[in-house]
Amino acid sequence: MDRGDLQRLSKDELIDLVLRLQRPEKTSRTSSKPPSTDRKERRDKAKPGGSKPGHEGHSRSLSEDFDRVVDHHPDQCPCCRASLSSDLPAETVSEFETIDLPAIRPVVERHRRLSVQCPSCGTLVVAPVPAAAKGTPFGPRIHAVATYLKTFQALSYERLQGAFADLFELTISQGGLMNMLRRSQAAFAPERDAAIAALHRAQSVASEETGVRIEGSNAYQWVFRSSEAVVHRAATTRGAVVVRDLMDGHRPQVWCSDRYSAQQGHGEAHQTCLAHLARDVAYADETSNDMLPSRLRFWLRRTFALADGIETFASSTIGAKRRALERSLADILAAPTECELARDLQMKFRRARDQLLVFAAYPGLVEPTNNACERALRPAVIQRKVTNGYRAMWVANGEADVRTVVDTARLRTGARPFQTILNAVAT
Repeated sequence: MDRGDLQRLSKDELIDLVLRLQRPEKTSRTSSKPPSTDRKERRDKAKPGGSKPGHEGHSRSLSEDFDRVVDHHPDQCPCCRASLSSDLPAETVSEFETIDLPAIRPVVERHRRLSVQCPSCGTLVVAPVPAAAKGTPFGPRIHAVATYLKTFQALSYERLQGAFADLFELTISQGGLMNMLRRSQAAFAPERDAAIAALHRAQSVASEETGVRIEGSNAYQWVFRSSEAVVHRAATTRGAVVVRDLMDGHRPQVWCSDRYSAQQGHGEAHQTCLAHLARDVAYADETSNDMLPSRLRFWLRRTFALADGIETFASSTIGAKRRALERSLADILAAPTECELARDLQMKFRRARDQLLVFAAYPGLVEPTNNACERALRPAVIQRKVTNGYRAMWVANGEADVRTVVDTARLRTGARPFQTILNAVAT
């Protein structure tokens, strides 16, 4: 906008423009922007590092399993200078540990086909080709390490190749690593299908998506979550067709997501993510002098308090609290306001009014936010920032399957990612 454009603005338009320019920038606390985009505080306002005064120190707990014990006996009495034999009765005063990693080198097993001349007829008999000579020379643990480092540590092929050379003294070409990852993908298909089947039985499903680059084009990484399964899926579109294809006709009782239209209408009822609205309210509350954002902020605080204790409340208490919240929200939405941000908030809450307190009708089954899906997508966002996406769709699909199996196992049993990967590829 140049000087001429500004001169053509009316007085009211100029006032609105100045007020807009005076608004503070949005942060991760007041919007969906990631924390990495927040501006750092000035050094003189930053808090000093290290422990704070009065903080009680903590030390590392001793390991329950250890490989060997080294006893340290006193050699001489400091009082009479007598020698102290190691056979004397002793008791433990304190214990300490030293921890290190052994040198890790690949175990190479060479298979040789031998021929033997039959002593009876003189025929030269050659041993059959062993199974080790067919397929890849790399074992399941190497496949699991490559899959883990590529998927969960976001290593590029070049860095993955360097990690194998430096850590394990194992030379593998980048093409070999790519083939290794592709071979491993088939091992995750059965558990992926089981997770999808569990999603089809779920009463409550939450979904979220984020952008990613696949084959040089814009694409999307989706996640679907229930109490029994977490399913990741790579797709070239952000449309509702992704949800319909995955759910295959199943309509859960409740669907939870943000207010994006493609994620609406997939359940009998819908719970809008209140965390998204809370960030909008926080920004308006910081920016506006109007009381309406503050009233909405207090309303959300009461709503989250109901959600936190909902499993301990009687059904009559839940119903009373829900009715009180509905009456309070009706008063807030009917309140007059001259603030543009406050009016925008009123419109957002009006459009989602029937979806704000659905969780209260399903105690313990439905969350008021979609934060669990956002946490499940966080590794994919980190991968996108580090590697800038995927070169091929099969890589994106493969990583989605790996994340599906690992996240579902962690949800059900708390299993560690590497052990889950190793169990899959070693089967």
